[in-house]
Amino acid sequence: MTETARALESTASASLYVAFELGSTKWVLACTTEQTTQRPRLRQVAAGDMAAVDREFTLAKVKLGLPAASAVRSCYEAGRDGFWLHRWLTGRGVSNVVVDSSSIEVNRRARRAKTDRLDASRLLALLRRWTAGERRVWSVVHVPTPEAEAARHLPRELATVRTDRTRIRSRIAGLLATQGIRCALTRRFTERLSDLTTGDGRPLAPAFQDRLAREWTQLQTIEARLAALEAAQVRRITAAEDAVGRVAQQLCRLRGVGETSASLYSAELFATRTFRNTRQLGALTGLVPVPYRSDQRVQDQGISKAGRAELRRVSIQLAWCWLRWQPDSGLASWFMERFGRAGGRSRRIGIVAVARRLVIALWRFVEHGVVPQGAQLKPVN
Repeated sequence: MTETARALESTASASLYVAFELGSTKWVLACTTEQTTQRPRLRQVAAGDMAAVDREFTLAKVKLGLPAASAVRSCYEAGRDGFWLHRWLTGRGVSNVVVDSSSIEVNRRARRAKTDRLDASRLLALLRRWTAGERRVWSVVHVPTPEAEAARHLPRELATVRTDRTRIRSRIAGLLATQGIRCALTRRFTERLSDLTTGDGRPLAPAFQDRLAREWTQLQTIEARLAALEAAQVRRITAAEDAVGRVAQQLCRLRGVGETSASLYSAELFATRTFRNTRQLGALTGLVPVPYRSDQRVQDQGISKAGRAELRRVSIQLAWCWLRWQPDSGLASWFMERFGRAGGRSRRIGIVAVARRLVIALWRFVEHGVVPQGAQLKPVN
């Protein structure tokens, strides 16, 4: 084969590599080919201007000497733009990967130059290495289907609304405390505002009464929204019309597992994701330990805390409920044998281990119908 033929074959099989640095107002696109000596082509477009992105793909192929039919490989960091850009790219035949930002290799110097153009160029270099087979340069995010992504919003909205309710109740209690007032937040709270007196015996100022009345109105709106969401969650589990509802209904058969934890586990884990082994499941929940052993130094770094914090919080709560409502189960016996006589800190460490093992046991219950050892099912109504 002549050199000219080899050059034509290399050009025909070449790919365009594109790294997106996504911002709220502008995007930076870094483009290059397989040639290691070539400087990246950096261009800036308005955020969300997909016509400009299409034009940049075409212009980059022309400027870099690639055929119009060349394949395009791209990447961007997971963040505020979610996965719609990935779906748009893959719908146009682009081989795209969404990267976990915390897994990207960075220089550990205290001060290092950081701009959108530099970040895009570094991301582009890692994309080429990853495509060449270096799979450890970053972690790729599993992109859910639009249906799976939508199915997760009910438990997430419930968690958000509960947080909003707690914040407003704490704000009302804090405002009252600044005036030396201790008052229960009952249904007749606004009717009693005019009768409240401060700690030094003065009537509560009208400005405070108006502020508290507005806060109370907002709290009632959130309470109504929360009640509607909880009713929707119960209907979803009872009807079991989708995968999330069916899995949640199955989890609710176990004593100690309520609608909130069953709905969260179903939407975030079992009904919308596929796990090949228990290590993947443990890593996603963030309940796995992170060892640190270097030479003679051994340090306890705790758990990884990867994934959603709400999932870990509910997992710990469910573990305590499991010990209470499933005292004869294998997990409860293991905990009492290892940590029953220990102090507070040891028990807190032990309950994290119970939470991790319980998530795995529930996964096996959902996937294979294996009831956790010694666990009891709720009586059928």
